[in-house]
Amino acid sequence: MDLEQIDSEADRQDIAGSLAGDGEAYARLVRRYQDRMAAQMWRFTRDPIVLEQLVQDIFVEAFVSLKGFRGRAPFLHWLRRVGTRVGYRYWKSRALDREQGEALTQAALNRAAVPEDMTPSEAAELLHRLFEKLPPPDRLVLTLFYFEDCDLGEISVRAGWTRTLVKVRLHRARKRLKALLNKAGIGRT
Repeated sequence: MDLEQIDSEADRQDIAGSLAGDGEAYARLVRRYQDRMAAQMWRFTRDPIVLEQLVQDIFVEAFVSLKGFRGRAPFLHWLRRVGTRVGYRYWKSRALDREQGEALTQAALNRAAVPEDMTPSEAAELLHRLFEKLPPPDRLVLTLFYFEDCDLGEISVRAGWTRTLVKVRLHRARKRLKALLNKAGIGRT
């Protein structure tokens, strides 16, 4: 029996226990997957406090929705879809506060001399700030495609969009990001 099968069997037992009211069974699921979900949610925020809240939101939503888990795919795949929805909702709520994000982005751009002079962490922070200027659907499709290495089919499943819509959004998001990079003076001419 390989590790994937062991995890799946442990997941099945803990899911059944959780549905039967065993709180410790759900706690084992949380412990098993919280680090993976935190890594996924790092794509949605760089704030450790918000990150912790988003991970907690994932597991609360997963607990409430657990009876809808059909087991057709591994539990982690289902949990990643829940995480994608939680992160997307977070971005949508943050879009309402766009003015503050734009001021921070402009300040970060003003401090950044030349991309070649940036450390990797400075470049990542700058990219994260630029992503904050994009509409939530654009951020989601770019994050899933480039940072989570999802193919179009996986993005379609996680986001609940058709493959055609994913292609269109990915194309438009790339154009918007390129325009932001050019406006910041760090795009290719």
